[in-house]
Amino acid sequence: MSLQTPTIVIFDMDGTAVRHINPWVLPVLERLDDAYYLCAKFFGWFFRRRAKDPLLPPPEEFKPRRKPRLLVHRALHKVRRKEVDQIVEPCPGIYDVLDFLKAHNIPMAMISNGLGKGYGHDIMTKFDLEEYFAATVFREEVSKSKPSPEALLLALERLEITPGENDVIWYIGDRHKDVIAAQMLDEQMDATAEPIAYGLNAAMAILEKGYSPEHIIMSYYDMQARLEKMLGEVPKKKVGAKKTGSKKKNPDEMAA
Repeated sequence: MSLQTPTIVIFDMDGTAVRHINPWVLPVLERLDDAYYLCAKFFGWFFRRRAKDPLLPPPEEFKPRRKPRLLVHRALHKVRRKEVDQIVEPCPGIYDVLDFLKAHNIPMAMISNGLGKGYGHDIMTKFDLEEYFAATVFREEVSKSKPSPEALLLALERLEITPGENDVIWYIGDRHKDVIAAQMLDEQMDATAEPIAYGLNAAMAILEKGYSPEHIIMSYYDMQARLEKMLGEVPKKKVGAKKTGSKKKNPDEMAA
């Protein structure tokens, strides 16, 4: 399956748009999130199985199911004491890609399995990402986390776009579940959804699912070159200056 030119681009946040300064943090968070997903999947099967067989007591003996409280996510963010720029940083080269897509009027959205409150929204503000993304979706805003495509569908809704058969949606992510989410999205609409693997974990899923190596990028500098071939270069006057972090200046810079 050859990679097609995007008309809509959706980014994952952790490990894709931003990376953790301490490299061991993200794998731990991802494993916790994967474990949460597997547990939820098991209990979902368990309760569906109950409806087919008297494996459990009658439903009336159960207390009403409460809305998921996202305990793992909330505990992680409650423990956090540092500012987000002491925890994560933008992935190298990403601002060049964002400027390029923006200059070509490609709609962009950001989604994450992490919480928005106290984390995701802070990242968007701190690193001036809000000017690029017309829509964001965080974990507390959906009932199912990735690999469910629910967050992707909500992102498209918030972009106020109904993709047609000529649209190509790129979903850029760094995990196996990101590739599966894009594949599931592709099955649910007329538009084409293309998973783009950023890093080794997602790259393995790309090959496993039969996508071409073109769907794998190891850096945003590589993506920039590919996009220029697909969409053409943009006059430099239309492209914003590179950014390395927040636009906000510290007191010493202001004094100078």
